[in-house]
Amino acid sequence: MKPYEGTDNLEVMAEARNYNAFLLDLVLAHRGDAQTAVDFGAGIGTFARMVRDRGLDVLCIEPDVAQCALLRRVGLTAENDLDILPDATLRYVYSLNVLEHIEDDARALRQIAQKLAPGGRLLVYVPAFDVLFSSMDRKVGHHRRYRRAQLVALVEQAGLDVIAARYVDFCGFLATLAYKALGSAKGDIDRRSVAAFDRFLFPLSRCCDRVLDGFVGKNVYVVARK
Repeated sequence: MKPYEGTDNLEVMAEARNYNAFLLDLVLAHRGDAQTAVDFGAGIGTFARMVRDRGLDVLCIEPDVAQCALLRRVGLTAENDLDILPDATLRYVYSLNVLEHIEDDARALRQIAQKLAPGGRLLVYVPAFDVLFSSMDRKVGHHRRYRRAQLVALVEQAGLDVIAARYVDFCGFLATLAYKALGSAKGDIDRRSVAAFDRFLFPLSRCCDRVLDGFVGKNVYVVARK
């Protein structure tokens, strides 16, 4: 497997406190009664560590060899492949900005569904709208961005019942359009720009999301149940 080339961008995004706090709340809000969570595509462990610190046991699934080794060095349980786990045993799986990296995303969702126990839950959070596809997407190996109806259909085709589906981060949609027009041709993200957006604009973006009722956003998420 080719080594993941977007680790520097992950490290920058790990410093986006408001954005990461929102994602942590999203993960915790949709866990149901699960006391153990599987982080599918855990990367460098930004969210696995936060979820663990909030009292859940976390198993990380990360196919990148270097990142999997990093997860183990920081004390997380990590494996390279979900297939090592027995079928129909998982109560909760979350996947944040991962599915877009997988060429056969439908197969990945079927694999997750197979591992979920009856009543188990899945949260999938991905980039939205192909019009936003930029040099950053190319750098980190994105195959696509998603529309809400497209993601819902994929999850349902995997055999799961969708219980929520929303676009989020309206201001991020506008900022990503600006990045596509004016940003780095190499796909790098600027640490100072991310910090400024996170501090000043992301809280405004959450207010806009509530007013617009998830009409449009930089990302889309689906919550589903087996």
